[in-house]
Amino acid sequence: MTRLIADALTAEAFAPFGDVLEVRGTPDKIINRGRCGRFHDLAALDFGAGGRAGISLFESAIVEWPVEVAMVERHPEGSQAFLPMTEHPFLVVVAPDENGRPGSPRAFVTAPGQGINFYRGTWHGVLTPLHAPGLFAVVDRIGDTPNLEEHWFDAPYHVEPGEDRAGTMQA
Repeated sequence: MTRLIADALTAEAFAPFGDVLEVRGTPDKIINRGRCGRFHDLAALDFGAGGRAGISLFESAIVEWPVEVAMVERHPEGSQAFLPMTEHPFLVVVAPDENGRPGSPRAFVTAPGQGINFYRGTWHGVLTPLHAPGLFAVVDRIGDTPNLEEHWFDAPYHVEPGEDRAGTMQA
């Protein structure tokens, strides 16, 4: 068993793996007669040839600390965005690609209001909500060709919470 500490999710730390979807700064545009700020084009959606964008809803069982990560997966034909439909944080595990296999994983815990978009081909853990209900809107590739590769680690990782930006333990 290898211990892995989950860090707070930041756009800078997550940049090699995908986009952090969150409201930050001022809106790019004010729309709807001044009532709505638009934060425009926050993710690099990539669905490859022969696919199209689809929106699905995922409802996942919650997990408790420490979280065992025995497997990661990737989608070589398309990016995959997870948008929580609640204000609860969730765990995100990613790993760099090293010659077609995942390298050492990293773990992040989202802040309320954050979603993520994995770049095409990014090794990542399965959906891991920390609070009920584990309800997410998912934007990913819909197509007829295979779009899933799995890798099982020789020994699982055990992810534990780290300290968040305020210095308190994450739930």
